[in-house]
Amino acid sequence: MIVHPDAGSRRWAAVLLVALATAACGGQAGRAPAEEEMGWSVTAWGDIYEVFPETDALVAGRPSTAHVHVTMLADFQPLQAGSVEIVLTGPGGERVYRAEAPVRPGIFAVEVRPESAGDYDLAFRIAGEQGREEIRGGRVRVGEPGSPGRLLVAPAPPAADDGGEPLPFLKEEQWRSDFATAWVQRGSLATSVEGLAQIIAPAGGDVTLSAPVDAVLPPQRWLYPGRAVRRGEALFRLLPRLAAEHSLAELEARRSALETDLETSTARLARLEELLALEATSLRDVEEARARVRILESRRDAAVSDLATARAARQGGRAGAEEIRAPFDGEVAAVLVSPGAVVEAGRPLARVVRTDAIWLRVALPPDAVTKLSDGVGSVVLSVSQGDSLRLDEGVRLVSVAPQMDAATGTVAVLLEARPHPRLVLGTTVQAQILLSAARPGVVIPSSARVDDGGVPVVYLQLTGESFARQEIQVLERLGDRLLVDGLVPGQRLVTRGGDAVRRSSLLASGQSPGHVH
Repeated sequence: MIVHPDAGSRRWAAVLLVALATAACGGQAGRAPAEEEMGWSVTAWGDIYEVFPETDALVAGRPSTAHVHVTMLADFQPLQAGSVEIVLTGPGGERVYRAEAPVRPGIFAVEVRPESAGDYDLAFRIAGEQGREEIRGGRVRVGEPGSPGRLLVAPAPPAADDGGEPLPFLKEEQWRSDFATAWVQRGSLATSVEGLAQIIAPAGGDVTLSAPVDAVLPPQRWLYPGRAVRRGEALFRLLPRLAAEHSLAELEARRSALETDLETSTARLARLEELLALEATSLRDVEEARARVRILESRRDAAVSDLATARAARQGGRAGAEEIRAPFDGEVAAVLVSPGAVVEAGRPLARVVRTDAIWLRVALPPDAVTKLSDGVGSVVLSVSQGDSLRLDEGVRLVSVAPQMDAATGTVAVLLEARPHPRLVLGTTVQAQILLSAARPGVVIPSSARVDDGGVPVVYLQLTGESFARQEIQVLERLGDRLLVDGLVPGQRLVTRGGDAVRRSSLLASGQSPGHVH
């Protein structure tokens, strides 16, 4: 980085003096002899760029060099090409000092030669690959020989309240890191309760299909897990086992014998009925004959059906086959038999599940269950490490168990939601149930939180290369956002790279990165 010829060890002394003076004076930079000798720095943020110039003391009629660091806020990388203007506006109007190109990526050397002493409004005009922007930089004083100028007012954000000296983290380190900052703002976060959830089919939506009779499963277009089915669709065709165990000749002989017996029994019944009319036989004999005829008719009909089934089986037909149909629209979850298998009555054939909805069986602590009276809004599921899925539509509370499970100390809550390709029935995930009520406060991304030996902290940017550690209290969490206490709107928060700031500060102080403040 380009700095003053004798900057070296003095650079951070100047930055720290400015940061401390700014924090102590609420934006008014204090004046110190060392600061007058070494110049000053200021940090200003726009919508497109962050500007951080390190400037020699301003003296009327004498050139002063400002090394302006420009960071693009879209990706927090240095501005590679463009121009930078420093604008001093005073009673005599506006004076503009310009650098047409960076001397190094992100660093522009601007020579400032003020003509007269006095107080001036400071601004920066940046033109680069992200666009053009003018950024206010506070107010400066241009001095005279023997009484150099200084920074009067800096657009510094509110400081941290943790105390301690500012922590250095140079621009070069920021540009090499996965680093980002943003303004602390107020917002709101939905209140929530959390628990382990098992993804299951709705009640009655997981059905096992069984064989109604002893049968053979002929080869056919076979089912497979994941296949979509429609209600009433034939899934299996079963041939009664008799058709496969007897030859056609045996079945035809049985039918013929039964038809002969039936003809004989029918004729005998007719003769007995005539004799009964003449009172030459008993009513009992007639009733027995009628019963035998009915039995033979049933056996004859069964033999005819068996023969038809056997013939259809030999010819690949459907006559006499039992069909198992889908009870609802859904998908095949499992196939439990193979083509050509011989099955007994009651043998499970396949499982079919509904796919138009899923249920989440969530285990919640008893005190969390009482909060469900506020109403359920959405559900956030941790489907994999660091990855979450939010369900917003179709979420409703189905039921709450009337008692606690003594083994787990939790109460089972059933929620219904729309299905999603990433949600597999039978899996268990961490579920966060978002309630309808929202809690206002400061909301930050979870990436800003740093675990400092078990203490949740964030890092605040005071100036371009000066940071402060701030402890926070996490009040609510929703996905990748946190509702926290310990921050105020208007502070500049490190949203990515807080760990790098911490490591850099510990290494600079000679401490181990595992040290706890």
